Amino acid sequence: MNYPNGTKTVELIKDLVSIPSPSGNTANVIQFVQQWLTNNGIESYINNKGSLFVTVEGENKLKHRVLTAHVDTLGAMVKEIKPNGRLKLSMIGGFKWNAVEGEYCKVETSDRKEITGTILMQQTSVHVYKDAGTAERNEKNIEVRLDEVVHTAEDTRNLGIEVGDFVSFDPRVEVANGFIKSRHLDDKASVGMLMNVLRHIKAESETLPYTTHFIIANNEEIGYGGNSNIPDETVEYIAVDMGALGEGQASDEFTVSICAKDSSGPYHYGLRKHLIELAKEHQIAYKVDIYPYYGSDASAAIKAGFDIKHGLIGAGIDASHAYERTHETSLLQAESLIYQYIKSDMAKE
Repeated sequence: MNYPNGTKTVELIKDLVSIPSPSGNTANVIQFVQQWLTNNGIESYINNKGSLFVTVEGENKLKHRVLTAHVDTLGAMVKEIKPNGRLKLSMIGGFKWNAVEGEYCKVETSDRKEITGTILMQQTSVHVYKDAGTAERNEKNIEVRLDEVVHTAEDTRNLGIEVGDFVSFDPRVEVANGFIKSRHLDDKASVGMLMNVLRHIKAESETLPYTTHFIIANNEEIGYGGNSNIPDETVEYIAVDMGALGEGQASDEFTVSICAKDSSGPYHYGLRKHLIELAKEHQIAYKVDIYPYYGSDASAAIKAGFDIKHGLIGAGIDASHAYERTHETSLLQAESLIYQYIKSDMAKE
């Protein structure tokens, strides 16, 4: 496997997941990525939608490639301020309330003030509520307990909190025995990998065979992200996102996952076979998998009408859309495949 050790990627991921960025409120993390790129001598620009773009000119300027990863995450928005000063929430992205029950959170006010709290069921105390264990985990019963002295809705509004304020979840990132566990590895793990690949090819002054665009998208969790500003010359488009793990899945936390099909349908067969051939040639550990309840920015680009060959790869992420985990081995396999792919010829089929 001819690629440097990916230790720097883990450090990047730790930085990325620590910056709150629920879909719709991603400017801070996009600015972090752009500044990091600038510090490494890499030019970028941000489109009107808020996504970040890097173009690396290649030998062939008539046929282009695109790789994308998304920096937006799951989160919530203040839906209502309750009479007792606690908050009702509206979901951002697709998850289950039980996946964030008991989690610490931050409310960001319109003047950028951050107020901490905890996401709880109204019926949390077993000493008070007989149905504490059986009450439905839904928008009606979930609330935010603020770490402030509030007794009324007016008290909460006096803190600057209003309907429409963004709520982010504490990532609780930790690294232990080669594992990195954190919220929002979907898809900041992939963003970290693309950043490290860009750093490597810049530092080594490598010339790619095809002009390649890197998109750091910011709306994937709500169904679109890297589906605009795609150059007409684009032939191949790879979404770098998580490999979903669970019962019946082939993927694991130690290999790169190559997606054959998700809820949008099959990915381009010739491009998938090309990725597998690259993995075999460069001794990259991989698994081919199907993700039954999943969609990517590559499938969003297809739905938007772009004439491209689309693919999906990523590190294997356990407990997706909850408290996620992967191993540095999986990150290295995925990053190595990205690197070998951008150096390779186009898929033959």
